[in-house]
Amino acid sequence: MNVVDSIDVEARRRAASILRDVMLRVLDDVIKGRPPKLVIPKRTLSNTIFDPERGILVLGDDVFERNMLDMGETRRFMQTLLMASIVYQALVENEYPTIRDLYYRGKHTISYRDLKGVLREENTWDEQAESDAAIRDIEVATGLLREHMLILSKEKGKVVGNMRIRSGPDVIDLSKLGHGAYAIESTPDLIEFLDVDAEFVLVVEKDAVFQQLHRIGFWRQYKSILVTGAGQPDRATRRFVRRLNEELGLPVYVLTDSDPYGWNIYSVFKVGSITLSYESERLATPKAKFLGVSMTDIFGDTNKKPYLTESERKNFIIKAKERDVKRARELMNYTWFQTPRWKKEINMFLEKKVKLEIEALAGKGLKFLAFQYIPEKIQVRDWID
Repeated sequence: MNVVDSIDVEARRRAASILRDVMLRVLDDVIKGRPPKLVIPKRTLSNTIFDPERGILVLGDDVFERNMLDMGETRRFMQTLLMASIVYQALVENEYPTIRDLYYRGKHTISYRDLKGVLREENTWDEQAESDAAIRDIEVATGLLREHMLILSKEKGKVVGNMRIRSGPDVIDLSKLGHGAYAIESTPDLIEFLDVDAEFVLVVEKDAVFQQLHRIGFWRQYKSILVTGAGQPDRATRRFVRRLNEELGLPVYVLTDSDPYGWNIYSVFKVGSITLSYESERLATPKAKFLGVSMTDIFGDTNKKPYLTESERKNFIIKAKERDVKRARELMNYTWFQTPRWKKEINMFLEKKVKLEIEALAGKGLKFLAFQYIPEKIQVRDWID
């Protein structure tokens, strides 16, 4: 049995054991005549805290009890326990269900008679949003993340570079994939890093720019691992980047559009997301640095010249929409964006009310983006962290 297979087996054993204990505690409550309940940390904005020492978002201490005998909680109690039993069964039967599979496995109708004897029917859940919420409740209640329970989701992120990994029984050379790239699997902890010849990781917001940099040979010339989350990153991509930084000691730089939504993508990689703050310890990369595109790249400041000429600015910049301005003001309220450099960038955005896409820099020539802008910013340490 290789290392990856042994990790898989251990993950199944541990997850199944924890889920079994949860269900046995509920059964014990029933046997002893106690109201069955589940204690679950609150996944709310008010219970989400930025930990400055670790540089990540975490859940606070607030919890709530989901009591089966509370009419307002009975349905959610049933859904959570049903999902736990389905996932447990998949684990012991060596299956890899998707979140969509789990929705269908638990979707059925229960017939019952109410207190007046009227026959009624109730669906376990109607929409996948309900079954997904049950999975998240299990995650926060047990500390078992979806990936620990070997639940699969759609692969989104991609990676390429001079690196070999083991996935299942196969050794994959990420430098020999032609014009393609390796799709980061939804259970990235089952990947074994074999060897790597790289000096840093460049995370690119957009898949199209990732493909351009890949084809022009950026990662070969600058000894880097090139990653994209293709927009808002999925959990697997964030975990993969965290492992590259934490386990291999590779610096991580993030390249996004110069707008509040791109900056928020950087934030998700660096400190975690508000909605999934219970995962930040595992997914966030606090040492990640924002490489660009910044407002000062566009307009310059007292310390540096802009990368665009006045005529290029007129051709490339885009007028910000009201939703962009609203998002920028929201970012200003986040603790991790209240540093002097970030205040300058966001205030400049609010003053100018314009934005710039990464592709605009490629509009100056792809070689400019790949072989001047990115390496120059790294060399002169012109980043925000």
